Amino acid sequence: MKNLTSAQVRQMFLDFFKEKNHGVEPSASLVPKDDPTLLWINSGVATLKKYFDGRVVPENPRITNAQKSIRTNDITNVGYTARHHTFFEMLGNFSIGDYFKEEAIDFAWEFLTGKQWIGLNQEKLSVTVHPEDEEAYVLWRDKIGLPEERIIRLEENFWDIGEGPSGPNTEIFYDRGAAYGEDATDPELYPGGENERYLEIWNLVFSQFNHNPDDTYTPLPKKNIDTGMGLERLVSVIQNTKTNFETDLFLPIIRETEKLANTTYNASEATDVAFKVIADHIRTVTFAVSDGALPSNEGRGYVLRRLLRRAVRYAKQIGIEKPFMYQLVPTVGAIMEAFYPEVHDKKDFIQNVMKTEEERFHETLQEGLQILHTIIDNEKAKGHRLFPGKEVFRLYDTYGFPKELTEEYVEEAGFKMDEAGFEKEMAKQRERARNARQKVDSMQIQDSVLSDIKVDSTFVGYDYLRTDTTVAELVADKQLVDKVEAGNEAYLILAETPFYAESGGQIADKGRILFENGTAEVQNVQKAPNGQNLHRILVQEGTLSKGQAVFAEVDQLSRQYIIKNHTATHLLHQALKDELGEHVNQAGSLVATERLRFDFSHFGAVTEQEIAEIEQKVNEKIWASIPVTITNKTIDEAKEMGAMALFGEKYGDIVRVVEIGDYSIELCGGCHVRNSAEIGLFKIVSESGIGAGTRRIEAVTAKGAYQYVNGKHQLLQTAASQLKTMEEQVPERLEHVFQEIKEQQRQIQSLQAKLSQQEASSILADVKEVNGKHILAKKVDVSDMNQLRQMVDEMKQKLESGIILLAAVNNDKVQLAAGVTKDLVSEGYHAGNLIKETAKICGGGGGGRPDMAQAGGKDASKLSEAFNYVEKYAQNPQ
Repeated sequence: MKNLTSAQVRQMFLDFFKEKNHGVEPSASLVPKDDPTLLWINSGVATLKKYFDGRVVPENPRITNAQKSIRTNDITNVGYTARHHTFFEMLGNFSIGDYFKEEAIDFAWEFLTGKQWIGLNQEKLSVTVHPEDEEAYVLWRDKIGLPEERIIRLEENFWDIGEGPSGPNTEIFYDRGAAYGEDATDPELYPGGENERYLEIWNLVFSQFNHNPDDTYTPLPKKNIDTGMGLERLVSVIQNTKTNFETDLFLPIIRETEKLANTTYNASEATDVAFKVIADHIRTVTFAVSDGALPSNEGRGYVLRRLLRRAVRYAKQIGIEKPFMYQLVPTVGAIMEAFYPEVHDKKDFIQNVMKTEEERFHETLQEGLQILHTIIDNEKAKGHRLFPGKEVFRLYDTYGFPKELTEEYVEEAGFKMDEAGFEKEMAKQRERARNARQKVDSMQIQDSVLSDIKVDSTFVGYDYLRTDTTVAELVADKQLVDKVEAGNEAYLILAETPFYAESGGQIADKGRILFENGTAEVQNVQKAPNGQNLHRILVQEGTLSKGQAVFAEVDQLSRQYIIKNHTATHLLHQALKDELGEHVNQAGSLVATERLRFDFSHFGAVTEQEIAEIEQKVNEKIWASIPVTITNKTIDEAKEMGAMALFGEKYGDIVRVVEIGDYSIELCGGCHVRNSAEIGLFKIVSESGIGAGTRRIEAVTAKGAYQYVNGKHQLLQTAASQLKTMEEQVPERLEHVFQEIKEQQRQIQSLQAKLSQQEASSILADVKEVNGKHILAKKVDVSDMNQLRQMVDEMKQKLESGIILLAAVNNDKVQLAAGVTKDLVSEGYHAGNLIKETAKICGGGGGGRPDMAQAGGKDASKLSEAFNYVEKYAQNPQ
């Protein structure tokens, strides 16, 4: 076995399968694109669903990749076991209807045991197969030559995620030796059992069935291969480490953490857990932020927040008491730079996000501790010794205070934690999450009709909006047809088409298809599995036939608006980077006829001044009449030019480069104006946050911008008319009106104060003496709570010693205010307690300080009863 680094293993895997004629797919973003079933990309196959379910036919049916992945379902095991991780890399090879079991098994064995590759000792390898998969069993025994005792039949060797492709699988295990288990009586000591000796390093899935909606299984039209080999596991075997954490993927992070801690790795089992948790979680958060996810209170952002806070809690166990995770980002970047340069490139941004989140949590930690001590004091006062699970959950859910940390503190204070109560609240939260989750199919069933269409179709819509062409294929009711009658919908592929298929945020063209004695309306255009533009049409007149000559015509006006908006989107993207920073990246877009929408990564709100600057910058480029040039380049040439590529998008060897002078250079397959001046005018109509770290700008151009500005002008004209002034004097006139209103309000308040004083003087006659205390309980005529409180204050000063309850009724609602003078507060009288009981009588609630309190009620008919209660309270305040 060779002595290899993790980077060498990863590259060797890709090189091996490249030699076997596989196309190398780049690692996709951890944030799934157009897949609502996933929170994160969690496997190598997750990004290839479109190939497996037949929506897209790959250029090469043989694919290989090294895919970064996140799984957090076993987060509590991370740090305590040898191989649980939240972030990991899955190396895979895939066949979409090409080779099957024999080649997949041959490839795996050659890569693992071949001397020019990994070179593992064949005697240390065993496999598992499904009991009914005789084909795989025979291949391992007769083709590979494994002895039967090292081919274990296991019932669980069947890969099935519900509706969609499924099938048996075979797993490859490495025997780590007797040091990891040799007790022959251990029932789990076998490949596939729960043990540390036999380590699974590769899983080969043979997708040969469709799992149908009725839970039956039928053979797939095309059988597929889906394999996954964990890089961390294989590297631990090659580098002969006890756990994954001693490999070169984790150990440099642990060594860097040691410099910040008051202990070292391997000092104790407990502190080792802390080092492992930190090393694992920093990788996850670093890569997730690099791909555009940001900490928040929901979804992906909540996962990141939880991981960061978990790491901070464990850091306290090794003496790290201040923000530190951000300091480890450069180490992660250095380890992974060979294959993931984006981490190093975005280092400053990732550190900024992480440091901000850590500082926020350290502040939250202090706030949480204060709340925790208050709860402990209250529970002690009640004589309780079981700390309420509901409060544990509140600290965890509202303040991000880790449950384990709460448990430590409450045990020190002599409490036991109510685990059952906490789990009950967690179960409620999980149920809420399940109810809110969108129910969607995780993978579609193969439909071979469209994927079998291989006819050529050329898009000519960059240069022509009208063209003579012929009908290449017609599809209706999920089958190929020769003709479509008037009144029916169908799908159409043309030999040449001017219609743009929806992609890259740009909507599809609409228009007409004219033919002899008939017309068809083009309602939408999407990409077919083999890349042709697939037109959804409604035949309005005549009969449309396969092979027929037709005239295709795009709606020219609609396309003109679309291209103005699309080019403006490129200008906006660059202006955002100029104004907000290079960390800004596109997170989604819509280019339509009437507007454009642009989503982008940015972790702070955009100020009004920044929006004005961005808008000004885009308009300056429009008014500068900059030529727009479009060229086809190799991907390397485009990169050398500095072309902006969208992260997570797949690009071919030849790419389309859109240049707006030297200001904006992007890879784009969309349609654009020839000169920026054609856009005319650009106007931002809204800016908002749509999720954690993601902002959205909506804007209009040309006619849309004119209509927007004109609408605002009409509003100004209306305002000027109503204010009886000229348009340019509206602000001045409004200021004058505001000053008049303020003066009138001041006069009203002054009059109300005088009336309150008069009424206060008049009700002094109603003061009673009960139990040697002056009491005043009276309904008064005031309009709001402020006046009521002021009157209570005045009566306290006039009485010098007394208990006061005043009430006002406005719009059938009761307002109550109570006051207790200082001398009586010291005797145990409490305005808050008084108001609580009197408000309850009136069907309401409230509270306050010992000397002043207020409340509201619904039932004014109960006021007399409330006033009577004041006399009882004066006799006994308990």
